Amino acid sequence: MSTTPTAIPPAAPDFPPPTLLTGLWQRKLPHYPETPARSWYLFLVVTVSVGLYYQLFVSGAVGNQIIAYFQLSFRYFVGIFIIGAAFGAVASVITGLLDRWGRANIVAYGTVITSLLTWLAQPQCTSKEAFLVVYCAISIVEGAVLVATPALVRDFSPQLDRASAMGFWTLGPVLGALVTTEISTHTLDAHPDWQFHYRLAGIICTVISLIGLIGLRELSPRLRDQIMVSLRDRALIEARARGLDVGALERNQWKQMMHLDIVGSALAISLFLASFYTIVSFLPVYMATNFGFTAAQANALGNWYWIASAISLVLTGIVSDALKVRKPFMIFGAVISIIGGFVFLGYTDKPGTDYYTFAIVMSFTAVGTGIAYSTWMASFTETVEKRNPAATAVGLAVWGGVLRTVVTFVLLGLLFVVTAAGTLVNYGPRLQTIQAKYHDQITTIQTVGADTMAALGKNPNDEAAQVAALVKLTGDSAANVKTTVELNAKYPTELATLQAIDPQVLVKLLTNPNDQASAATAVGQVAQKFSIPPDQAAARIQAASKVPVDQLAVASQVGPALTTASAQLKAVSAMPPDDLAYLSAHGAAVQQAQADSAKQWKRWWWICLIAQVCFIPFVFGMAGHWSPKKAAEEAAEHDEAVQRELEAMSR
Repeated sequence: MSTTPTAIPPAAPDFPPPTLLTGLWQRKLPHYPETPARSWYLFLVVTVSVGLYYQLFVSGAVGNQIIAYFQLSFRYFVGIFIIGAAFGAVASVITGLLDRWGRANIVAYGTVITSLLTWLAQPQCTSKEAFLVVYCAISIVEGAVLVATPALVRDFSPQLDRASAMGFWTLGPVLGALVTTEISTHTLDAHPDWQFHYRLAGIICTVISLIGLIGLRELSPRLRDQIMVSLRDRALIEARARGLDVGALERNQWKQMMHLDIVGSALAISLFLASFYTIVSFLPVYMATNFGFTAAQANALGNWYWIASAISLVLTGIVSDALKVRKPFMIFGAVISIIGGFVFLGYTDKPGTDYYTFAIVMSFTAVGTGIAYSTWMASFTETVEKRNPAATAVGLAVWGGVLRTVVTFVLLGLLFVVTAAGTLVNYGPRLQTIQAKYHDQITTIQTVGADTMAALGKNPNDEAAQVAALVKLTGDSAANVKTTVELNAKYPTELATLQAIDPQVLVKLLTNPNDQASAATAVGQVAQKFSIPPDQAAARIQAASKVPVDQLAVASQVGPALTTASAQLKAVSAMPPDDLAYLSAHGAAVQQAQADSAKQWKRWWWICLIAQVCFIPFVFGMAGHWSPKKAAEEAAEHDEAVQRELEAMSR
């Protein structure tokens, strides 16, 4: 049988095609576009998606600066993401209801709004409440565009080209994150103010969104509400569209989508991406609090992840389309990602891990995530089409709502699992500054103990606290320290005199008081030390002879260490009161958080890993073949059926 499509003359459109002016509000195309125009529309969808996610992710790149500027607690900062994700979930569902207004309109006008908010509103926020409100507004639009953009990609891509098209679409969040980290890496040191990064993102994305506003188009409902397996179906789809009952296809769409293969797979991919959203939002925080990386270093590390992910997304889509299967790629990608995640969490409690080790492991993980995600998006849209091709937007609204809901709970769960992060983010930076400036004093405080130092701070003359501190610093017994302290208090002048005498001379003098040579040497040393005449020096030595010899022996043994310890305590008391108070209030909590952080993060990465394992069973319920041979046979049968139907129509 001939496989050359039978030509059917196109029917006159029900409405005129959009012009440059009318296309600003009437974007529906009456005919399926030629390949160059179709590629242009797909390119626009991907480009505006990259811009949108760049704006959304910039808050994570400059998160430490935002926390410092608004003096946010880590809990409040994460709460911003949680509330934004919740609003995004609602917006995703509502988008399924607004599909009649136009998918391209949602994307075009939505991205213009977010760009202006990012450029003009977000940097002007001077309170944390205002920042939260603007962020939520951006998240609402993002939730809507999250549904509308893949719907447009599906409309312009036949099933046999779907994986590569979805691979390019999923570049939106990946390249958005890459652009964010790349720009932040090269500008954070020169522009540490977070407002600069929002303005820059807003200006760049305003230009992109205006291009989208002018150029974005979409298929008319009669065209998009059908299944298009390959470009060979174009003539048949346009012929069918003449008599298609759009109203009948659009009834009960939400009910048709409430099945396990739709809702279950949407939940599965949302769980699978838990680690992805953790990295997007908290990579700088994680790398700074656990490994001492700067924000620029952490963002540079993120570049490895996003570049590897971007490459795997596109290449996997092309290969998947060539083989005409999705499921093997989803399983293979999930396994790679799980292995990478397992290796990654193994370094959580190894603070000496170097930059390039993380770069290699994260790149490996990203490759697996990209392989699984691009083919899942293709398979999911095909699963939706299997139930009702007219319900694509509703099916994607289910996915978008589930995804944003899961992200909300993922971020909320991170707050409760990784409690140490809040303490380290809130109090760690200032304590690091204090520690760098007063390292020796803090070592003294840690040796003595916070309680003892607090007692000395309240009453410097507290003898019990003094003895306790000196015992810790000298390592000697409490009895010896107490004897020496009491001796110093009772005979300060006498002990100062004895300390001016060379120890060997002093031993000879104590052993034999009639040793004239030793006595003369001692008088000379005391006279020189205190700049006094010899007779006064002799008188001071005579007075010092009243000090009990047994106590003097203890003091001579403990004295040098005690002098050093006393100087250390004096240095601590000279620290600024504010720094001492801050150290006293938060030092112990931060120290405990540093001890707990690695364990808590490891627990969290295990949760993300288990979530990825849960993804695998749901692959089996989605549409598509496992065997490339069977998939090719089905495609050939479809071509023959299309040819027969076209020939029947032409007759």
